[in-house]
Formats: sequence, C-alpha cells, structure tokens
Amino acid sequence: MTDAGYRALDEELKRLKSVERPSVIAAISEARSHGDLSENAEYHAAKERQGWIEGRIAEIEDKISRAQVIDVSRLSGDQVKFGATVTVVDEDTEEESRYQIVGEHEADVRSGRISLTSPLSRAVIGKEVGDVVEVNTPGGVKAYEILKVEWVNHA
Repeated sequence: MTDAGYRALDEELKRLKSVERPSVIAAISEARSHGDLSENAEYHAAKERQGWIEGRIAEIEDKISRAQVIDVSRLSGDQVKFGATVTVVDEDTEEESRYQIVGEHEADVRSGRISLTSPLSRAVIGKEVGDVVEVNTPGGVKAYEILKVEWVNHA
C-alpha cells in the first residue's frame, strides 16, 4: 500500500480505539442501567455497534500487520508500476484522465485512485508513455494511450 493509504488506516484505527470504542462501551453501560436487557433496543443497538467496531479494528490491524508500505516519492522510471500516477487519453472521446494505482482498500475513483486489480490498472502495468492499451469495460472495449507516468505522493 502507499504511505498515504497506511496513514489513513492508522488514523482510522486510532479513532476507533480512542473515540468509538469508549463511546460504545459507555452506551452499553448506560443501556444496562435501564433494566431488562431482553427488550432494550438501545442495548442491542450498542452491542451491534460494538461488534462492528471490534471487527473493523481487527480488520485494520490485520491489514497493517501484513502491509508492505511503498514510498512512491522514492520510485521512478518510465514504466507504469504500483504507485504510479498515470495520465491516459481515451482514443475515442479524446478525454484525458489521471489516476494513481493503489492498493484495493485505498481505491476511490472520484479521488483519482484506482485499485491495482482494476481492468485499467491491469492493462497499463508494465507499459510506458506512448503505449496504447485496450480495456474491457461494461460498455465494450476502450483504447487508451498513456500520456504521462509520474511518481508523486497523494495525501
């Protein structure tokens, strides 16, 4: 994963542990004080939220423990690889798009970050400026020319 992706996960983990977890524990304690738990909707909602928080904490800790963090600013070259920011042009519409190739959990197309496993990423990996790639999309096959390969950290 990229350094920015690692930092985002780490911040979420800290927030879950320092804010969300104590908040839900307090909510469970408060709901318990209301008596009969079998028909206490607040208690059941808080327990469900606690389960989600604990599951998310475990998921993030697992990702972080297995992560290989790549500092994109230390990468270079003309060939598209993980972490590269690639500018492509759709050969039919002449529309330019710019994407950074990131890990799956970091992907957000609206922010210009696409997953390493996306069809466009798979097509451009290993290619260079000037190469044309074909990508199978739901609307059919599209051809893109690679205009630029950059190595910049996006926060």
